[in-house]
Amino acid sequence: MTDTNEIDERRTVVLTGASRGIGHATVKRFSAAGWRVITCSRHPFSDKCPWPMGPEDHIQVDLSDPENLGYAVQEIRKRLVIHGSKLHALINNAGISPKGDEGARLDSLTTSMHIWRHVFQVNFFAPIMLGRGLFQELKNAGGSIVNVTSIAGSRVHPFAGTAYATSKAALSSLTREMAADFGPHGIRVNAIAPGEIDTSILSPGTEDMIENIPLRRLGRPDEVADTIHFLCTSPSSYVTGAEIHTNGGQHV
Repeated sequence: MTDTNEIDERRTVVLTGASRGIGHATVKRFSAAGWRVITCSRHPFSDKCPWPMGPEDHIQVDLSDPENLGYAVQEIRKRLVIHGSKLHALINNAGISPKGDEGARLDSLTTSMHIWRHVFQVNFFAPIMLGRGLFQELKNAGGSIVNVTSIAGSRVHPFAGTAYATSKAALSSLTREMAADFGPHGIRVNAIAPGEIDTSILSPGTEDMIENIPLRRLGRPDEVADTIHFLCTSPSSYVTGAEIHTNGGQHV
């Protein structure tokens, strides 16, 4: 359903990790509601992505490279100025979870330090660098930030590695800190913590976990996208510093 008031304002959102899964569904959700979506991904824009203005509003960026990330911030600012747009939302969705040989889980004994640094740069440092880099643009719009954490950030997960899990736990804590620091400037900061979502990148064996999920099914990417959209729109105008568990009750 299209939000007519948002079409009139032509709201703008920046989204990282847009090329697949939750990110792909989120772009479609916001695009359908009339938002302009600036996507950021390490991959070039794909012709399989059906939303309008896709190629023109896509920025190819390597979030693991701080210099490249700095370029992306400048490019986002430039595109906002060209179109006379405000920035109403920043969604930090991109995340990496390296595996060992044959998809093995990398635990705290087997994860090399260069992997730790790489994972934290993408999953933790990139969100705060983007939030700080785009602070004025978000402030001018009274915007929102949504950080995508994970159920793995609050419990040991059978597939998610230690570096991924701890980076998401840190991002959860960062969300609270950002909410306290950005709030006085009119910027809300929240997080969603997905559980097992039915995407093309599911780890083998995920289906075996369904019997331990109270709703007895995997989540859908569009359900996560709807929650993100809620956190970026007026129904959540007094919500900040929250982390919403989108996992069918798996966390209980």
